[in-house]
Amino acid sequence: MYSSLGRWCYRHPWRVLIAWVLVIVIAGGAAGGLGSAYGGTPAAPDAESSLGADILDSHFGRIGAVISGRIVFRAEQGVDDPAVRAAMTELFERVDALEGVTVGSPYDGDGRRRIAAQGPEAGRIAYADVDTGADTSAFEAEDIGHEIGRLIDQLGLRSMEGVQVEVGGAWLSDREPPESEAIGLAFAVFVLIMAVGSVVAMGMTVSTALIGVGVGAAGVVMLSNVATVPEFAPTIGIMIGIGVGIDYALFIITRYREWVDHGLNAEDAAAAALDSAGRAVVFAGATVVVSLLGLLLIGLPFVAGLGLAAAITVTVVMAGSVTLLPAVIGLLGDRIHTTRVRGMAAAALIAIALLGFGTGFRPLLAGIPAAVIVLVAGAIRIPANPLRRALRPREAKPLRETGWYRLSRTVQSRPWQFAIGGTAVLLVLAAPVLGLRLGFSDEGNFAEETTTRKAYDLISEGFGPGANGPLLVVAELSGPQDLAALNDLSSALNRTEGVAFASPAVPSSDGQAAVIRLQPTTGPQDAATEDLVHRIRGEVVPQTLDGTGPDPLVAGQVAFNIDISDYLAGRIPIFFAAVLGASFLLLMAVFRSLVVPLKAVVMNMLSIGAAYGVVVAVFQWGWLGGLTGVEPAPIEPFIPMMLFAILFGLSMDYEVFLLSRMKEEYERTGDAVNSVADGLAATARVITAAAAIMVVVFGSFVLEDSRPIKLFGLGLATAIAIDATLVRMLIVPSTMELLGARNWWLPRWLDRLVPNLRVEGELASRDL
Repeated sequence: MYSSLGRWCYRHPWRVLIAWVLVIVIAGGAAGGLGSAYGGTPAAPDAESSLGADILDSHFGRIGAVISGRIVFRAEQGVDDPAVRAAMTELFERVDALEGVTVGSPYDGDGRRRIAAQGPEAGRIAYADVDTGADTSAFEAEDIGHEIGRLIDQLGLRSMEGVQVEVGGAWLSDREPPESEAIGLAFAVFVLIMAVGSVVAMGMTVSTALIGVGVGAAGVVMLSNVATVPEFAPTIGIMIGIGVGIDYALFIITRYREWVDHGLNAEDAAAAALDSAGRAVVFAGATVVVSLLGLLLIGLPFVAGLGLAAAITVTVVMAGSVTLLPAVIGLLGDRIHTTRVRGMAAAALIAIALLGFGTGFRPLLAGIPAAVIVLVAGAIRIPANPLRRALRPREAKPLRETGWYRLSRTVQSRPWQFAIGGTAVLLVLAAPVLGLRLGFSDEGNFAEETTTRKAYDLISEGFGPGANGPLLVVAELSGPQDLAALNDLSSALNRTEGVAFASPAVPSSDGQAAVIRLQPTTGPQDAATEDLVHRIRGEVVPQTLDGTGPDPLVAGQVAFNIDISDYLAGRIPIFFAAVLGASFLLLMAVFRSLVVPLKAVVMNMLSIGAAYGVVVAVFQWGWLGGLTGVEPAPIEPFIPMMLFAILFGLSMDYEVFLLSRMKEEYERTGDAVNSVADGLAATARVITAAAAIMVVVFGSFVLEDSRPIKLFGLGLATAIAIDATLVRMLIVPSTMELLGARNWWLPRWLDRLVPNLRVEGELASRDL
């Protein structure tokens, strides 16, 4: 099937290209017509905070349940100064007039609690609550934040003497589109040219990946209209799509060039490449998709949306790799093997421009017009035009004369030392995982120059750090005695360690519910705040009410985040077991072995654990914070699962490409020793190039402002670097040597039961 697909695409390139153009147009048009509807907040089913939010929403309105953001201001002359009060009141009225926006002003009858009453900033710092409504998308909220900023400027508040006005809340913050992926593409240009030895082949690889990513991004936009998809899902999709897209295309093109070098014509080589590397690409891509779809088991729409968005992108990229590449090969013919000076110079200039775009150094964008000039000049047919000169291709060494072969034989000569040493390094890197704390970071982790961070700091100065994450204790009332019981609870809360103050119980306008506003002494992401919530629920409420009267629920955004973290922590083992079990079965069917998939699962867990350890050290402990711009905070609870799904799938890519080649050599020669070295020598250069590109592509996202994106980028880059070097180049050959032919052992009875999913292709046994 694969070879037939490769031949058909090779013989009908224009049909394939036109089909992909139609897909791009249709997907882009549909996405543009529907528009994006990103948003959604993770919500734990039947969590106490969710039930409390329902009561607040029913009896107090949304402004009592969920606050989208705040307008925070400080006035040296006092917030009650007539000029300040008049200016800020006008701002609040204009913001309240925006569609779907409700403002709770500090100057309203019950709004005096929004003015700092104690400390050196008493009477000088105040805030207004801003609610954008339940149906507002992330990008609509961002627009509202921009509009509030525009109104602040329009009213001249930023230039008003002694007055500082900031827009607080992550929901209203600015969401800059990612640009750092351009740094990875710039690096990929050079690495691909070295790996495939051709500018044309490099262009094919990058173009195929970008087309797949573009169509996948349009698919994610459409998905956001029918499912809960967070606003950073497209960035995650771009990150993964570029990485796997370049990976898949690189493996297929490299295998195509190998077949050509061994005497096959272009069409047969394209068919053979798809029948070997193409099979591995489909299997590896399917493994990534299965891992990502495992997120559906978590039971949260927010997390499921992330998994679906990434799975769509990977699926499209995989389809592009196995159809577009043979079509472009058929269209370009022998030109894929030729590199001229003009092409090399233009590629270098474009890479420089991409680097300028990614780093924000705009003068480097001059590389694009310079590349056009070089290409035009190189097209002029004049005698001895140096730009038209073809560069001599690099001669490939026989496999057993390469450094990779010698590396494998060196490792195989001391297998115990390398196996134990490599495992020890992984365990040391993974050690910080023992201190992992799941939780949501707050606006205090935004960059110091942002208005979101400045608003957060003003609230902390005027009201204490706990004011950035107040708790709400809410209960439905059956009579006056319940309100009295809640007031007793308020008194008990005020005597509780970790509580700055708790208000008296405030009944709703319909008299059917009441709420206690509680401010912790610590910030939203502080471990002490989490302990306080659990203590209130487990000790203070039961001891005060003694099981009688109302049933108070601890709600508010902080309690909500804690409940989500606890829920996801409980689901992680189920998710891990499902993905590991499915991957083990797939690998067993592919490699006809019990030992190989077991080793793959263990080694992948070690490399992923090492990546987790680095993430904890940098993002939770704050190591290298001055370099990365990261401040210590707990690890967002959905990220370990996302990282696991993505990394387990991606690491299986290298496992499949490396071990399938080793299995090819073993089945062809029966030599359990040299088949390991030959397989490593045949794939190491390509795996290293692909991994280097992925590391830079993923690592460049550490330069983004969003903390989750930074975290994803560092985690992915670290795991790929470890997996492609320490694991694939040292631990795999050493353990393969120790076990020898037993690597490929499978009981006969199990061999009859397990389906045979070959990834080596029909020509794997050909004597090259």
